[in-house]
Amino acid sequence: MTISIAARCPESGQLGIAISSSSIAVGARCPWLVSGIGAVSSQNITLPALGQQILALLESGLTPQQAMKSALAEDRYSEYRQVTVIDVNGNSTAFSGDKTLGIHHVAQGKNCVAAGNMLKDPSVITAMATAFEASSGELTSRLIGALQAGIDAGGEAGPVHSAAVKVVDDYTWPLVDLRVDWAEEEPVAVLNTLWLAYEPQMQAYITRALDPREAPSYGVPGDE
Repeated sequence: MTISIAARCPESGQLGIAISSSSIAVGARCPWLVSGIGAVSSQNITLPALGQQILALLESGLTPQQAMKSALAEDRYSEYRQVTVIDVNGNSTAFSGDKTLGIHHVAQGKNCVAAGNMLKDPSVITAMATAFEASSGELTSRLIGALQAGIDAGGEAGPVHSAAVKVVDDYTWPLVDLRVDWAEEEPVAVLNTLWLAYEPQMQAYITRALDPREAPSYGVPGDE
């Protein structure tokens, strides 16, 4: 029901996840990130707590493999889970339980890890990792591009309806947190349209948070 890619940008230090699913509101349950620590996608038959647990274990000093293994050992139903993990240094790992749905696959690349289930073909996930490695520039754009590459390679066996991208930087809040909770068709394209609208304003919202005196006005009532 889900395809995802988690990645690190070595130039900026940003971490991010882009994800799409046939289920509603995938961005509410699956992507978990902490600045300076790592990124986790907990998908398939989703247990959101796995993302929180693995990130806490990464923060305590465990490797991605150790953190994932420890968290899954506490889950009675780990055979239903599919999980990807990447840390702030670009080290990654992935897991697909025996009861992961349909055709499923994982692919680890340089500074990225992709995974999916209910796939049209395993090559979907390889295409995502390959597209990310071949890209350059802003991490959010690269993540959405890799997600679209997965869709173009066949995506899920059925239609997808939700998509999300989340990126963290040096702040305690996400730098990017965009979601398409439901679209009848092409949620990744809708997500990209959101990103193209948000990107030119992104720095201004950072400025508003850090130094409101320097924040630009957008000409809305009360915004002078």
